[in-house]
Amino acid sequence: MSSYKITVIRGDGIGPEIVDEAIKVLDAVSHSKDFEINYEDALLGGVAYDVTGEPLPKETLEKISNSDAVLFGAIGGEQWDNLPRELRPETGLLKLRKEMGVYANIRPVKVYDELVKASTLKEEVIRGVDLIVVRELIGGIYFGEPKGREGNKAFNTMVYSIPEIERIAHKAFQIAMKRNKRVCSVDKANVLDVSQLWRETVEEVAKEYSEVTLSHMYIDNAAMQLIRNPKQFDVILTGNIFGDILSDEASMLSGSIGLLPSASIGEKQGLYEPIHGSAPDIAGTGIANPIATISSASMMLKYALGEKEASECIDWAIAQALKDGYRTKDMSQYDAKEICSTSEMGSIIANYVGKCKK
Repeated sequence: MSSYKITVIRGDGIGPEIVDEAIKVLDAVSHSKDFEINYEDALLGGVAYDVTGEPLPKETLEKISNSDAVLFGAIGGEQWDNLPRELRPETGLLKLRKEMGVYANIRPVKVYDELVKASTLKEEVIRGVDLIVVRELIGGIYFGEPKGREGNKAFNTMVYSIPEIERIAHKAFQIAMKRNKRVCSVDKANVLDVSQLWRETVEEVAKEYSEVTLSHMYIDNAAMQLIRNPKQFDVILTGNIFGDILSDEASMLSGSIGLLPSASIGEKQGLYEPIHGSAPDIAGTGIANPIATISSASMMLKYALGEKEASECIDWAIAQALKDGYRTKDMSQYDAKEICSTSEMGSIIANYVGKCKK
């Protein structure tokens, strides 16, 4: 029997609730597929600051270094907003990504047929949408130096090197090769020197993937096209800040940000988390949608552990639960058969996993 060690970071707000449901589903699929997952808890974010005085304790990094992957919930909340920037939860997450070297953030966006009415866009625009945003995660303006404040001004620096662009471009093209073989690289090359280098480098990498069609689009146009005609996209390749914005915009194609997972991948380990935040306003109420976190766990099985059949079973179970009309509150107005709590949705998906024939 294969055995894996997973570091679990529940985090703040709804983080503990949604991670618990992902673990419930992982336990069901590991039992069904005859492998074992061992979990070890670690702290990150506001709760880590409350306990240790810092948002990313050294102990957390030590645990991660001895694990196969990291399953993460969410961090942040108003009670930590007035801390110095270096002690805020978000700083801990940025440092974690950098320490892990997870340079490729993979964010799939799929519109389920059962939820086409959940989007504010017309059904004919979004039905059949299936795209992936590949976002560079540990470079760009979030990490560039110098940065800071001087007198009456503040500044951040957008920096990318050719090797940083090459490795994320290769990841996007590799993903496209297994899909519809189209990459749209998003930049602002008409204005930014960094984007000019980005475009030149991506074009060089593209020469190694002759089967993939490469196109370019400016970020402002891409933001518009993602709403106007999202089905034109297969794989969107872009930098850190552009990817942050576009992937959150793309989440609304599905009708709920509570549906979309992500995988952050490096040379060794990966960090798997929903794209949404900690939603402190609904923490503890039992109404959070756990599907994005459960989907992130599925991506972890696929990318980190190589358990492809188990991953496919979770994906099937989620689709089946939605097809049969189970909804959390954020999706309750759309052909709902039953409105479920966070825990109930996790249990329903776990039950469907046991029926998976893959």
